[in-house]
Amino acid sequence: MNGSQRLTTSKRLHTKRASYEGRIQLASLAGGTAAVIVALTLLWIEDYSTQLQITLTLVIVAVWLGSAISLRSLVVFPLRTLSNLLEAIREGDYTLRASGARTGDAMGEVMHEVNMLSESLQRSRSGQLEASVLLQKILAEVDIAILVFDEDKRICFSNTKGEQLLGEQHGQLLGRTVGDLCISELLTGKTPRIMDLNLPGGIGRWELRRTTFREGGIPRQLVMLSDLTRTLHEEEKQAWERLIQILRHEINNSLAPVHSLAISLADMLDREPRPSNWESDLREGLDTIANRSEALNRIMVAYAKLTKLPEPQYEAVDVAEWVGRVVKLETRMAITILPGPDIKVQADGGQLDQLLINLVKNAVDAALITSGGVTIRWQTVGASLEMCVEDEGPGLANTNNLFVPFFTTKPEGAGIGLILSRQIAETHGGALAIVNRTDGSGCRASVRLPLM
Repeated sequence: MNGSQRLTTSKRLHTKRASYEGRIQLASLAGGTAAVIVALTLLWIEDYSTQLQITLTLVIVAVWLGSAISLRSLVVFPLRTLSNLLEAIREGDYTLRASGARTGDAMGEVMHEVNMLSESLQRSRSGQLEASVLLQKILAEVDIAILVFDEDKRICFSNTKGEQLLGEQHGQLLGRTVGDLCISELLTGKTPRIMDLNLPGGIGRWELRRTTFREGGIPRQLVMLSDLTRTLHEEEKQAWERLIQILRHEINNSLAPVHSLAISLADMLDREPRPSNWESDLREGLDTIANRSEALNRIMVAYAKLTKLPEPQYEAVDVAEWVGRVVKLETRMAITILPGPDIKVQADGGQLDQLLINLVKNAVDAALITSGGVTIRWQTVGASLEMCVEDEGPGLANTNNLFVPFFTTKPEGAGIGLILSRQIAETHGGALAIVNRTDGSGCRASVRLPLM
């Protein structure tokens, strides 16, 4: 509604209000007209002095007009009070109260009901404000990224987790489009679904849920992202710890036949005379014991590495020196280094070496198959360091078992390198992800570590 329309409406309402007040005024005057006429007629037909007649006439007329005006005010004033109260309620001010609210009186009961309406609305608004504050606190603390998009695919709301995930400061996400943030996939495809994301505030596996709602009649899209990575990893770790206990028990039990074989061989050596083929039996038995012991020892050592990773001894680690130190250990091919910013991270240098050695070794193994190359580069993403090891190998046919202990596709592999590397990254508050490259053949291993 523009200004001229509001002015016209106001004039019309004023005209209606004046017309109603005028009718009240006319009705009050008409009610006393007959009595005044009779009184003045009797006054002037009697033989009174002129001065007395004029004085009484003025008194009668003044009382008549005063009564009419008082009656008008008595009717109109409560209505104006109600109008002011209703206007305040319409504007959202529920603090005003009407005086004269009482029972046993028609207008007083109306005032009482309006006061009760104001109190009820005030309580309702207070409850809504408290619920809104509680909802805001819940959204701020919940460990789920919540994003709301408008019709133009611009972010119109984000909670703290959503800002952290997209690597933006408080309030800087509002108005940004999915194209600006490279998150168009959040608004497409089926939902709910599990998806792998590589965002400034985190990489890993997330559950995407999306729904629509209306705000003020305008459609909105609500997107919720739940981080499944750490939960799945923790459950996986607990499962493997239980499995390790079982395997340790079984391995110890398997040593019993070895022990029995050793005793049998000792008895054979103590016999006189010894069997004719005792030397071949002895050698065969000793070879069996040695082979079995070596196999069991490899399994135990490998499991121990997974379950007994020591706590990091934090120090300032120069990223360029770290990369250069690891690259020198690889002699099978020259590694290409694309230097990034001159930065340091707080980490355990020895554990980071082990992490990067495993990734470089896997990349070189893959690159040698296709006579490709290996590249290491790093950059800062938000408050994190992203270290990438890229190879030009054949790529991964199946990524589901990458982080399963003792699973390997290499004939001489132990199957613990990647799971150990991921555990080191997560112990430092980071993450490790391995995906097939989209810009060529091969894989990309990405490590995220928090900066100092």
